[in-house]
Amino acid sequence: MKIEQEKRYALLLACKDSDYVKKKYNGYFNVFLEAFEDEGETWDLFRVVEEEFPAMEDLHKYEGFVVSGSPYDAYGNDLWILRLCSLIQTLDAMHKRVLGICFGHQVLCRALGGQVGKACGGWDIGIRKVIMQDESRHFKFSERLEVIPKCVSIIECHQDEVWQVPIRAEVIASSDKTRIEMFSIGDHILGIQGHPEYNKDILHSLIDRLLANESICNCFADDVKASLEEAEADKEFLEKLCKSFLKGE
Repeated sequence: MKIEQEKRYALLLACKDSDYVKKKYNGYFNVFLEAFEDEGETWDLFRVVEEEFPAMEDLHKYEGFVVSGSPYDAYGNDLWILRLCSLIQTLDAMHKRVLGICFGHQVLCRALGGQVGKACGGWDIGIRKVIMQDESRHFKFSERLEVIPKCVSIIECHQDEVWQVPIRAEVIASSDKTRIEMFSIGDHILGIQGHPEYNKDILHSLIDRLLANESICNCFADDVKASLEEAEADKEFLEKLCKSFLKGE
């Protein structure tokens, strides 16, 4: 009888757990598990923001990796960010599947030869509609997805963005605020500027934190919160897209 090999994935966590997320979800790791984990899988957590990385000799054990969001700049030269860039280059050479979200999307771009920096339009916070490109040409990894909509609503919270994708990359989604909302390289690299893993309550808590540290003003925060009352993210589709990519289905 053939024994199926256990599928293993790794979350490379580039942020520290907020008090809210610790209290509500017992940490961001559980937020990602809720969004992306399937039965029978093993997920490992590496807090790269705290210099905790997978051993090089263990990389082959993983089917895929997820790089999370972060309050840090993807173009910064903190030691752990430079080390993360080096790891991403190794995973790319190994043709390992890597999903980058927000900061992860930007650091994927930087590591593989693109350019990132401050967003020309300033903060983008809320739920934004992004326009998907020609799916038949771009979505090499998503054959399981029966329908890819022309527009997808996703939670956003960023003030940096991808300026230019790596030479091998294809832009697969854009919005009126951010020109490069998603990009892919072959069937093993996917960057998403928004947060497919977030629920609206997490975004509300982030808005409160940004307001408390004076990163945004009261009127901006009030406008965003008001907009969230009417809008909903296409969370089910986005999670399915990410899982289809990570698991090669």
